[in-house]
This record gives sequence, C-alpha cells and structure tokens, in this order.
Amino acid sequence: MAGPEVSSADDLSDLLALAAAEPGPVVHGYWAGEIDTAVALGAGIGGDLFVDGSLGSRTAALRAPYADAAGGDAGLAGGGAGAGSPAAGNRGLLHLDADAVSATVVQAAEAGLQTGFHAIGDAALDTVLDGFERAADKIGLPRILAGRHRVEHCEMADAAQIARMARLGLTAVVQPAFDACWGGRDGMYAQRLGADRAGAMNPFAAMAAAGVVLALSSDAPVTPLDPWGGVRAAVAHHTPSAALSARAAFAAATRGGWRAARADGDGSGLLAPGAPATFAVWQVAGELVVQVPDSRVAAWSTDPRAAVAGLPDLDGPTPTCVRTVVRGTVIHDLL
Repeated sequence: MAGPEVSSADDLSDLLALAAAEPGPVVHGYWAGEIDTAVALGAGIGGDLFVDGSLGSRTAALRAPYADAAGGDAGLAGGGAGAGSPAAGNRGLLHLDADAVSATVVQAAEAGLQTGFHAIGDAALDTVLDGFERAADKIGLPRILAGRHRVEHCEMADAAQIARMARLGLTAVVQPAFDACWGGRDGMYAQRLGADRAGAMNPFAAMAAAGVVLALSSDAPVTPLDPWGGVRAAVAHHTPSAALSARAAFAAATRGGWRAARADGDGSGLLAPGAPATFAVWQVAGELVVQVPDSRVAAWSTDPRAAVAGLPDLDGPTPTCVRTVVRGTVIHDLL
C-alpha cells in the first residue's frame, strides 16, 4: 500500500518486480495517487487513500465530538484532498468529500481498478458510502459490485452503515489487534470516545451477519505482523457480541485476504483439489478444538456431528510455522 505521501511509485514498482522474480510472498500493490500511475504499476487505486486520520491523534472524522478533546463542536474540515487541520475542531478531519470519493470510484471503474479508502470514523464512513452511492447513480450498481471495492479499518460502522456496505458489495479490511490494544473500558477508545461509543467499535459479528466480506489485517507497523494474534483478538473481542467464531476469524485471515485483493478467482485462499498449492504448515501444542464466541452456538458447533473443523486452541501457545509453500514452491522450511 503505497502512495505519494508515504512512499514512491518507483519503490512500489521495485517491490512488485522483486516479488514477481523471486520465490517468496505474493504481493498485490495499491497506489493512493494518480490513476494513470496505478494502471502503469498494475496496482489497485487506494489501499490507504485517506478520507480521515486516526483516533489516537483525534483526526478520525466523527459525527459527534471526541470525549476527551477540549473546546466546543467546531465542525469538520473537509473538501478536497489534504483539506483540514487539527485546529478544525474536535470532530476530526475529512481529507476527501463524497464528490471526490465518487469521482475516484468512477475513474477506477473506467480503468477496471479496485479502490480502497481509509475510513476510521463514522463520519468518514458516511462520506465513503455517500460517494459510492453517487458513483452507483452515475455508472450503475452492478459496476460498483463488480469492482469489489475495499474500506480500510471501518471501525465505527453502525447497523445502517453496515447495510449500505453490504448493498454496495464493499469489503471491510479490519484489524482485530486494534481492539486487543485499545478496546475495553480503560483503553484508548474509551478515552477518546467514552464508554458507549467505545463498546460499539469494530462490530465484526454484525458485519459478517450482514454479508459484508471481512479480511483481517495487522496494519503493520501499527500492530505486529501476527496472524494468529489477529484471529485470537477477533474471537476474544472486548465486546462479546461483536466477536467472531474462531472458524470465521480464520476464514477472514486466510481466504478473506485473497478475496480483498480480488485474487481468489483461481481458488487461491482455499485448500482444495485444483487450487494453487499455497499454504502453511503449523506446529500446534495439544489437540485441535472448536471454539465459539459465546455459549449460544456452543451446543451444536462443538458437537462432532456438526463436522466443524478444529483449529488450534487460541487460549494456548501460538502455533509455530514450520513450512510455507507458495504456488508449489517451498519458501520456508523447518521440517
């Protein structure tokens, strides 16, 4: 995920060339800049195309003021890219408005590209959704759905926003480690937003139930590259009603990533006959188990007759990766 504010086109080009030439991880590039550059790079547009900032810096764009910010409700700064400043008030910053989002989506559709917008706050997500709906009015909902576009972070989505995301076919690329680090009654979310809004953060279960595709990520270096830690955090969410089952979290951490990159057309992300042989082998302490987010589903899901595949006990030691295979080539081996 590169762009003129965080990297360079040459840097991304070199990375993509290296990944294509050497046996190693598969890399899918995103460029948060000019669409012509993204086309030339063979990349998506966006990835971290910033609509707002972060909660920690009080720059995520909110509908209601920050709970711990001094001063009155001064409103949101907004407009074109780069608009706004910390002095704009205590509801954060908007770097793009809905018209700018719409224009980007329409241009991306014309070029056959996928977009990805960084939207953490609820007001930022409103802006993204308004932009996509305006784009759908111009080019038709089927073309929006075909794009399989992304929203990065999407931490404050409410039920109405989640329904709009599902209608637009948007993928939510989420970071469960954020809840592990900053959730709870005494965490950073509660400090910035108050307990009520903090408790509604990162509604993974509601997104999954509405049919929104989830992909787990780390947002490294914000949180470490720790896929099992992400699965564990999604299952052990500070708000139990927002938690995923271990199986759903594992699917979002594996298949979800391929789907988010629009790279699943050949079966990538699945272990199945005819699919590319891309997989990891893990050394696990103890037996595989079936873990669920709450007792309401435990009665059937842990019954062997349900045929729910087991996973490592997330309350135990983190599994150790002993082999990684990418499209049939072994790139890491401790066996």
